[in-house]
Amino acid sequence: MNPLTRETKPSTQRSGAFASKGSQPIALAAAALLVLIVGVAAVVVTRAYTGASPEVDHAATARQLQARTARASEQLVEKTKGLEATQQESVDQLQMLQEQLQTIKHLLATQQADTKRLSDQVTALTASVDGLRQSYASAQTSEPASPAPTRNHSLRTRAQAGGSAHHHRRGRS
Repeated sequence: MNPLTRETKPSTQRSGAFASKGSQPIALAAAALLVLIVGVAAVVVTRAYTGASPEVDHAATARQLQARTARASEQLVEKTKGLEATQQESVDQLQMLQEQLQTIKHLLATQQADTKRLSDQVTALTASVDGLRQSYASAQTSEPASPAPTRNHSLRTRAQAGGSAHHHRRGRS
């Protein structure tokens, strides 16, 4: 055994072991690089085929959302203004109805006061008529029955005599 030979053998064995161990990381790195290149190529082909990139899609989606939000806000503002106008009209109508109600209450109070006054006047007139009836009835019962027709007869005679004299004077003129 030659020391040179012995040393060369083990070194040859070492070189083969290094060679096989050293070639594995390079193969793994090459395989990983190949997978990355295939992935990047797939992304590039997909973007080229669809014609848009995700960043552009996100920006377009964001613009669409902003436009929708702006339209929705404008519609809400318009509806709010419409509701405010309707509410103001309702308030105005309510105030007008309240004024009319106050006027009707005032007129009703006036009419009730007039009705009460007229009722009191009718009551007073009824009492006066009843008093006159009683007075007339008591006057008839206290006066004798025979002089009353004579007196009425004498008044009628005088009225007729005055009327014929008046007629007679007209004829002469």
